[in-house]
Amino acid sequence: MVTAYKYPRILRPPKQSFFLMGSRGTGKSTWIHHSFPQARTFNLLDESLYQSLLRDISLFSGELNTLSQNTWVVVDEVQRLPELLNEAHRFIETKNLRFVLCGSSARKLKKQGTNLLAGRALKRTMYPFVPEELGKDFDIETALAFGTLPVIWQSLSKKESLSAYVELYLKEEIQAEALVRNLPGFARFLPIAALFHAQTLNTSGLSRDAGVSRTTVSGYIQILEDTLMAFRLPAFEGGLRVREKRHPKFYWIDAGLVRAVKKQFSPLSHEERGSIFEGWVANLLRIYGDYHDLFDDWYYWSPAEAKQTEVDFLLKRRNEFIAVEAKSTPTVSSIQLAGLRAIEELKNVKRRILVYAGKRTLRTPDGIDILPLSEFTQTLERAAL
Repeated sequence: MVTAYKYPRILRPPKQSFFLMGSRGTGKSTWIHHSFPQARTFNLLDESLYQSLLRDISLFSGELNTLSQNTWVVVDEVQRLPELLNEAHRFIETKNLRFVLCGSSARKLKKQGTNLLAGRALKRTMYPFVPEELGKDFDIETALAFGTLPVIWQSLSKKESLSAYVELYLKEEIQAEALVRNLPGFARFLPIAALFHAQTLNTSGLSRDAGVSRTTVSGYIQILEDTLMAFRLPAFEGGLRVREKRHPKFYWIDAGLVRAVKKQFSPLSHEERGSIFEGWVANLLRIYGDYHDLFDDWYYWSPAEAKQTEVDFLLKRRNEFIAVEAKSTPTVSSIQLAGLRAIEELKNVKRRILVYAGKRTLRTPDGIDILPLSEFTQTLERAAL
């Protein structure tokens, strides 16, 4: 673990070349600086460097030729010039150079023909802060209201910084990279997409509300995923006794972003808290699932024959399942346990957990664990699901 700066990150650096992806402001560059202080760095946000390499890519290989074997090389914002990956590939094989290939968008890297180094580079992701990294400075109310993106968390004016973040995202990530033809249309789409946070994704309804075609909306959603701002959670399809819903659920990667694109900075309302809390739990599961390999796949569960019955998260590990429900209330009622009781009929459900905003740890007579958020987080930290 890196310990040279205020909030040590739980991501550990690999010993071989790797891609490091993550949305802007997650602290990738800071982590790289402290993890690889002696690396030769090419920052493609430096416009003069970018333009010089764009004109003559051989300048990159010329510098690499001067380096000793096994030297670490950092290429920041590599998606701006994916052609550099061909040279990285060559120098991995011929000179055993090791690369950190850092980016905030996977869109250009996903294009057909882009050299992704054929398995010679691992993939790592940097996420917003988790409680384990913030330690005693963590506060759940601040996290739910403003998120935990490092660039925002460490700001003295979180509201203004979030507003500026969204503007910068539109200007530098979307407009500068020409990801959409209609920037005003995409800007109008964002607050509507925020309303779908922790909801089943209905592209028809979203397109109607945004005033653009369904095809356009599908493209916009893909852009949010490719720029690492959001992700989709598929529905579990058992294929046995019931047909499961096929529409995925949609989550932003940070609570602060959800509220910023809606320009909503007032204290959390009761109506808003439920989806924000569920999204917080979703992102905790995603982060620790990645870092600690907690599960092989994950879904939400909602049988078509019982439309009001749902479990927020169904984690698959080998041939077993762990069901997790998130509730933002300080107490738990019997009706809030309905989904977890219904899912007991699913074969190989090993554990059922309800995460809530209360303080008491409980277990129901039928074996459902009721955990405060803090205890659930510690369970993830210990990889003890």
